[in-house]
Amino acid sequence: FLGCGNMGSAIARAVCKAADPQNVYLANRTAAKAEALAAELGCNTTTNAEVAGRSDLIFLAVKPQMMEAMLEPLRFILAERTKRFVLCTMAAGLPVARIQEMAGGDYPVIRIMPNTAVAIGSGVVQYAAHPDVTQDALDAFEAAFSDVGVLDTLPETLMDAACALSGSGPAFAYAFLEALADGGVACGLPREKAQRYAAAMVRGAANMVLNGAHPAALKDAVC
Repeated sequence: FLGCGNMGSAIARAVCKAADPQNVYLANRTAAKAEALAAELGCNTTTNAEVAGRSDLIFLAVKPQMMEAMLEPLRFILAERTKRFVLCTMAAGLPVARIQEMAGGDYPVIRIMPNTAVAIGSGVVQYAAHPDVTQDALDAFEAAFSDVGVLDTLPETLMDAACALSGSGPAFAYAFLEALADGGVACGLPREKAQRYAAAMVRGAANMVLNGAHPAALKDAVC
């Protein structure tokens, strides 16, 4: 992992459940953050250069505006590699072609759009793989993501829509939950209970839809 922020650390937690943590290496601009996460997960810390030079699956876990500056000093290291590797980007708004341009080569790239709930196995991750990603590499990627929640493939042209829906969507869900809990408190419920009721209600409603019922029919049934 190149980057251990909110999204990088969430995915690292999910990957360490599906893969041997001893095969996972974390690098971060602030070393203390990577060290704390490595201690939690039982994995390793290293440098950006070591990740770029040795890892088979390299997660580019920095914000879009930081991607070019992070990849620039690694271009020569990546170009010198003889063993195949895959770059896995989670940067919103940056297509595969732009990642290849920043990295300095037509490398195999998997573009993913995760959300933070992957850390507890309840996330949503869409992915689009460049044609140069081999089936073996794709199998390894899917195995590493076997504990994220929902994993689904999409054409890259739809990745921005996925970003808006399930990548950013949790923030709207949390705002809704907070407002429900505030309403419950205003009506006299203890905050802890109001928050738990709201979260459990939304979870149950979502499960009804995931079980195949149409949201409109469920809404009418409540009404």
